[in-house]
Amino acid sequence: MPVLTPTELDALWLSLKVAVVAVLWAAPLALGCAALLAFRQFPLKSLVSAIFHVPLVLPPVVMGYLLLTIFGTQAPVGAFLDEVLGLRFIFSWTGAALAAGVMTFPFQLRAMRQALESIDTAQLDVAATLGAGPVDRFITVVLPLAAPGVIAGMITAFAAALGEFGAIITFVANIPGETQTLPLAIFSAVQSPGGEAVAARLSLIAVTLAVVGLVVSESLLARIWRARLS
Repeated sequence: MPVLTPTELDALWLSLKVAVVAVLWAAPLALGCAALLAFRQFPLKSLVSAIFHVPLVLPPVVMGYLLLTIFGTQAPVGAFLDEVLGLRFIFSWTGAALAAGVMTFPFQLRAMRQALESIDTAQLDVAATLGAGPVDRFITVVLPLAAPGVIAGMITAFAAALGEFGAIITFVANIPGETQTLPLAIFSAVQSPGGEAVAARLSLIAVTLAVVGLVVSESLLARIWRARLS
């Protein structure tokens, strides 16, 4: 791996941290929404599903602006979180994780919903006849069967979060050591005279991380499917 400067190492570490936190905070919410869409029928279900998938079709810059209008310190929600809870997202790596989680939320939701909808409901009926309640059935039957989809969604979201740019730079700016992830560091290098070598080096690292993530994802899914078939 190319030798990195301290600033570049900060960008690499921050990208990994932002991606991990983004996936972890969004995963339970995505799983809950996926279960709602997979197992429940209710009015305006198509509209609710469309709203959940809005980050897929909106330009990332627009989503970043929306987050800014909601969680900025001058906005009611952002001001409340800052003054009452001491939680500030603007110009912070936590805001970058929030933006990355929002943008990659549909990746988790789609994979988890497909996995849940593929479950044979007869197994849930059998568990119910044996006395398992809804929560027990979800933990002991649904989650194990949906594990490949859950894991695939999380890994795909992680890889996508590593490359998130527009929402992050719009929401939390490009601050070295605080919000400057790999894509933002590459952008800064390209904008700087003589920064082509730095941009190429960081791009190589970004490509390597993406490929490793995909390989790990495929390996884990194959292992899980083999275990389920054995």
